[in-house]
Amino acid sequence: MRTVYVNGAFVPETEAKVSVFDRGFLFADAVYEVTCILDGKLVDFDGHMARLRRSLDELKMASPATDEELLAAHRKLAEVNNVKEGLIYLQVSRGEADRDFLFPPEGTAPTLVMFTQEKSLLAGPSVDKGLKVMTADDIRWRRCDIKTVQLLYASLLKNEAKANGVDDVWMVLDGMVTEGSSNNAYIVTQEGNIVTRPISNDILAGITRASLMRCAEEHQIKIEERSFTVEEAKAAKEAFTTSATGMVVPVVEIDGVALGDGKPGQVAKRLREIFIQFSREKAI
Repeated sequence: MRTVYVNGAFVPETEAKVSVFDRGFLFADAVYEVTCILDGKLVDFDGHMARLRRSLDELKMASPATDEELLAAHRKLAEVNNVKEGLIYLQVSRGEADRDFLFPPEGTAPTLVMFTQEKSLLAGPSVDKGLKVMTADDIRWRRCDIKTVQLLYASLLKNEAKANGVDDVWMVLDGMVTEGSSNNAYIVTQEGNIVTRPISNDILAGITRASLMRCAEEHQIKIEERSFTVEEAKAAKEAFTTSATGMVVPVVEIDGVALGDGKPGQVAKRLREIFIQFSREKAI
């Protein structure tokens, strides 16, 4: 049985409770972060906390704890649950109040919950075989840069992908790929250039994305930040995604069109190796 964190207390998961009046439950008025655990250490913790602060600020939501307190809680959760490889999910809501579209009174305590999940980060079928993706219209609200818990559309897309015999969905806005249902999207052109959509309100500024771009710069690998069409993606030499739990995962098919020889490409493989090494060196 896992130990989870609820508003400052570490409790058995069967005893963890949040009010039915919590605004995360009633309005999806909450934000979240997922920090990976690799070799028992936290990957990109500072980046996740910086993005958490931004999400809270954008929604004018109070912070439940300092970064130092959150770091201590993350480390204790990983330790008491003996998680060496996996993740810690953190969620902050605006707190508990009677249902009203207006925000609760100033001073209402935010709700903070955290829990661990054991997960293989370094190996898996998606890494070996690559992902098959389909495309779908991006009809989300236009503040995709805020990491809220409003994930219903992403969940619908994941299930649509499964029903169609593929692994994931890349969303498309005005003819241009935005991102995957839970990851950032990249292509490798026939000339060997890596392309990904620039940061804006239309995509989440991935923490793994930022670290990967630093890694690429250090290894003199060029990444172009520009939009690309579905047609350009289908004609690409390779494609891949990045996310905290997936790290770098190759894409081998888009809408039934195989990329290259239909197998994970060398650029994605190399970037994954570089990122894993970087993550191990920087984990805290």
